[in-house]
Amino acid sequence: MFQSHQTDIGFSVQKYPHGIPLQAAFQSSESSWSIYRGFSYLHSRVILELQDELRSLEKELTEADEMDLENGDGERLRSRQSDLLQARRENMDSKRANLIGTIRNKLVFYDELLVKARDLNTFQRPSNRDYRSFRTWFWNVKPSNYELEEEFIKRKEDLVSLRHGREWSGFDGFIEACIRKLHCRLTKKLFATKELREKTNDECIYYYSQSRIEKLVGLIITFIIFVLLVLPVVAMYKLTTVGERTSTFDAVGIMVVFTLLFSATMSFLTKAKRHELFAASAAYCAVLVVFISNFNNNVQDRTH
Repeated sequence: MFQSHQTDIGFSVQKYPHGIPLQAAFQSSESSWSIYRGFSYLHSRVILELQDELRSLEKELTEADEMDLENGDGERLRSRQSDLLQARRENMDSKRANLIGTIRNKLVFYDELLVKARDLNTFQRPSNRDYRSFRTWFWNVKPSNYELEEEFIKRKEDLVSLRHGREWSGFDGFIEACIRKLHCRLTKKLFATKELREKTNDECIYYYSQSRIEKLVGLIITFIIFVLLVLPVVAMYKLTTVGERTSTFDAVGIMVVFTLLFSATMSFLTKAKRHELFAASAAYCAVLVVFISNFNNNVQDRTH
C-alpha cells in the first residue's frame, strides 16, 4: 500500500514511459517519496583527501618559513610585501605566495564541502512507513532494468528524504497510517481532492491531502487538550469543596498525575523541543496550582 499528501501536482503518473521517467514521476509526485542517496561515504572520502592535501601544504609552508629563519632571511616573514620584493631581487616568483594561493583555493573548496556535508546531515531520513511504501513500489514496478541502479534502495542507512516538516514523523503519521488502513470510498472522498484521485489509476496507490489530514489532527489535538484541562479541574473542584485536609493532598496528587499525562501527550503528539516541553508543562502545572490555591482560600473563608 502507498499513500501521499500532495495537493498541488495535477498529473497522472501512468502517462510517463516505463523506466527512469516513470520513476522520476513517481518520486516527484509526493514529497514522502523524494528519497535519494546521500553518498555520505563519498563525501567522507573527498573530505579526507582534501584534508590530507591541506595538511601536506601546511607542512610545506611551515618548512619554508623555518628555512628562511635558518638562512637568516627572516625579513621575508614580516610582511607579504617584503617577501615579494626579495623574490624580485632573486628574479623568481615567491614560493610562499604561490603556496599560500594554492592553500587558499583548496581551503575555500574544503570549507564549502564541509558546510554542504553538514547541511546534508541535517536532511531528514525517510520514515519506515515512507521507505516501505517506496521500496514496495520500486520492486513491484521495476522501473529500471539494471540491478546496479536498483541497488540504492537497499542502502537505507545512506538514504535521505527531501520532505520538509518535523511534525509529520509523529502523531500525524500515525493518523495517516490509520486512514490508510481504513481506506474506502468515504476516506478517499474526505481526504483526497479530485486532482489527487485523478493522479493515478493504480488501486494500490493512495494520494491523501496533507492539509485535510492536518485539519483532522488539529481537531483531535484540540479535543485532547480540552479533556486534559477540564478533567483535572472537575476532579479537584469536587475534592477541594469537601474542605478536609486529606482532600487537598488528593488534589495535589491529581495535579501531579495530569501534569505527567500532559507532558507525555505533548511528547507524543508533537515534536516539541525539550525546552518547549518543559515550558508547556510548567505553565500547565501553574494553572492547576492556582486553581487549588483559590479554592482552598474560598474553603477557609467559608469555615471561618
